[in-house]
Amino acid sequence: MPSSTSPIRLLHDLPRVTVRQRSVSDMANNVYVLTSKTSGTQVLIDAADDAVAVSELLQSAKDDTPCELKLAVIITTHQHWDHIRALAEVVESTGVPTAAGVDDADAIEQETGVSAKVLLNHGDTATFDGISLAVVGLRGHTPGSVALVYEPEDGPPLCFSGDSLFPGGVGNTQQDPHRFDSLFTDVVERLFEQYPDDMIVHPGHGGATTLGTERPHLGDWRARGW
Repeated sequence: MPSSTSPIRLLHDLPRVTVRQRSVSDMANNVYVLTSKTSGTQVLIDAADDAVAVSELLQSAKDDTPCELKLAVIITTHQHWDHIRALAEVVESTGVPTAAGVDDADAIEQETGVSAKVLLNHGDTATFDGISLAVVGLRGHTPGSVALVYEPEDGPPLCFSGDSLFPGGVGNTQQDPHRFDSLFTDVVERLFEQYPDDMIVHPGHGGATTLGTERPHLGDWRARGW
């Protein structure tokens, strides 16, 4: 059982979508749910741990929409064990399909027994009833790590970055210079060069940041190699 489960937080109440978050487990993993106000469709990002807490997170959005809640998919940002501990249990209880980066899907299946129904590639758009997410491949923390970007009609884009981008740096690459170069390059070319400074980054652990906050430090990250 997890040693730490945080209260549920309403992060964004947008015209068409709400975003709620909960931190679970002794690793303080962030679990996110996007809920369409117009359809009740939900997208869960990272069934990290504590299936009961995840279920409570999903149900917490019942007042966000007049529609019946319908979980459409569970998207896993990357293969690491702390982000998938509740995946099999949540899939068993809900029966919903899962999605993961194409180069992480096999490892997730080996660890959890859950086969991804949707394989995500960089540049894909994952579209559900009322929710559309751009898939950004960020190779290096794991081979198939993905970030997910939601762009509201009015307001800054939101990036769910998994463990690839945090306040203060990119994700852990175990001091492997090739992995670091891959991740740093993808983060710069696919996020910092494509999206505005007001993009809000919601990582797999800890609090949020913006691209504008982090952009002045990119040279420092490159120089230190992590």
